[in-house]
This record gives sequence, C-alpha cells and structure tokens, in this order.
Amino acid sequence: MKHQQSQLNFSRESSWIIEVRHDANALVEALVDVLEGSLRNRLLNSTTKPLGLATGRTMEPIYTALTSRLMSWTPSDLERLLKGWSSFNLDEYVGVEICDERSFNAYMKRHLGGPLRLTPEQVNLPNGAAKDPYLEARLYQKKLLGHGGIGLLLLGLGINGHVGFNEPPCGPDESCRVVKLSDLTRKQNAFAFGNAPNQVPSEAITLGFTEILSADEIHLVVIGSDKATVLNKLLNGSISEHLPASWLRFHKNVHLWVDQATLLEKTN
Repeated sequence: MKHQQSQLNFSRESSWIIEVRHDANALVEALVDVLEGSLRNRLLNSTTKPLGLATGRTMEPIYTALTSRLMSWTPSDLERLLKGWSSFNLDEYVGVEICDERSFNAYMKRHLGGPLRLTPEQVNLPNGAAKDPYLEARLYQKKLLGHGGIGLLLLGLGINGHVGFNEPPCGPDESCRVVKLSDLTRKQNAFAFGNAPNQVPSEAITLGFTEILSADEIHLVVIGSDKATVLNKLLNGSISEHLPASWLRFHKNVHLWVDQATLLEKTN
C-alpha cells in the first residue's frame, strides 16, 4: 500500500483526515511535503500565525527532513522564510536550565534552530528555569496570544493519551500552566535522562487545550506499535478527561498521521 487517506466523522461539526503511510519514513516525507507547502504559503502572507511545535523522538526525523528540504530552497526564498519565522513550543520541564542538553530548548536548538540559524526569539519555549514557573506559564500564554495564537500545530501522542504535557485527568478548558508529570510519562521520557525515570523532572510548563484547540490546523503524528492501544481508544472510545487527546475530536481541522503497522496493530 503506497498511501491511504480517509475521513473519520465524529459529528456534523468534527471530522478528521487520516493519513496512512506504509512505514515511518514514508510518513515523514509525506508530512514534510505538507509542512513545506504551508511554509511556502507564508511567503505570500505576512499575517500568518506562528507554528506550534512539539518535541520527542517522534519529531526528530520530521525536523531532520524538514531542515534538509528547506535548505534546498533558493537562498532568497529561504532568507524570506527565516526572517519571518515564528514558532511556539508546547512545553518545557520545570527546573531545567535552558542550556541543559536535556531541556526542550536545547532539543529545539539541536534539531531545528541551529541548522536553520534561528534565534531564540523566533523559536519560543517556556523558561523552565524561571524563578516563578507559575508566573512564567502566564507570561508564555500572554506572549502566544500577543502573536495571534497558533496557526499550524504539530502534536505527538503520549501512551497515556496526553498531548503536550496535559496529563490525565485533564479537561478541555485548561490553559497554559504548571503540571505534575505522571510516573508513566517520566518513564517514557527517561531516554534523555540516562534511562533513569527518577531523574526526569516531576513538573513541566505546558500549553493547555485552550491554546491547542484554538489552533487553525492540527497534525497529530502517531508512529510505533507502542501507541496502538492508545490510538484505538482515541478513535473508538469516548471523549473523557482520562484520555486528554480525545478533546481533539472537538476540533474541525485535524490530520492524523499514522504508519500502517501501528494502524494494523490497533485493529488486531
């Protein structure tokens, strides 16, 4: 199967476009096609909203492919794009310095900001090392709103159903805030902390569903058989605070990107 596109209707108001590719590599290339097209449109529209970006292992090959694609643009087009670049990340650990290689700030510099020579003012993240993280969350929300909110948003899916760091239980009206990370999430993210879950920070600053559901366009990326169970719950279960990603079913413009193995595992 080269590719498959289908539409899943949750209600008259909400439907998702499901993009299936035979493997992760094909999925990444197809998604980058869409991202590149959106970025090219930005050259024609000076009022475009910022991008919303995520981190984690799912996003690494996406950023690698995207930067490679952008570096093939003509110098003039690339310069215009980068000059107007504005993005806001979903989250950051509390208590981790910006320069710490385990921070999401460092992750974004390593995988996107550095290769494209973007400034910290262009690639926005919460300051997890702020003296008052609760104030920082409010300031980050205010800064995002001052830029008009998110246009295109990239999301991953946690195995407990979180997006961003919106851990269950979580309602749809939560905004940018400090959250406590679950043991499962800390275990999932331990790869960046010497595979020691107890070394993963216990709190983070995250955008909430108020900001997420206000995005114009959402691309949810689900790769790997370990995500099959939560994907099944997301597509076939009920909307619940115990599955935060289920609130995305209220959004009118969601594209779900999934590899064939994960989709087949979900249906078995």
